Amino acid sequence: MYSDKVMEHFKNPKNTGEIPDADGVGTVGNPVCGDLMTMYIKVKDKRITDIKFKTFGCGAAIATSSMTTDMAKGKTLEEALKITRADVATSLGGLPPVKMHCSNLAADALHAAIKDYNKKQEASNEVKK
Repeated sequence: MYSDKVMEHFKNPKNTGEIPDADGVGTVGNPVCGDLMTMYIKVKDKRITDIKFKTFGCGAAIATSSMTTDMAKGKTLEEALKITRADVATSLGGLPPVKMHCSNLAADALHAAIKDYNKKQEASNEVKK
């Protein structure tokens, strides 16, 4: 049912935990299945220097969170925003159709964290004016 890559990221997830002084935080959830994901990013020179996640959900939700953080780490914000739901699923060797919503959550949490970072930067720039 699950690819070896999904099982690897589920059994040994990368970048777990939280970043207390994160530059951006994105939380998304799916009320139907109960999955909840939060991604934390640190940004320097518009590049994601650190990223972590906390996920409450099924094995696919954990695996997609782990894969998404792997894919985004070291990328510019612009590059990370281009990571799609399909990219996450493809990188994991595919997901069962019933679990595709998990890749949606992981990509959405990343995009929400970047959006939060950009909002904080705009607010900071307004204060400096």
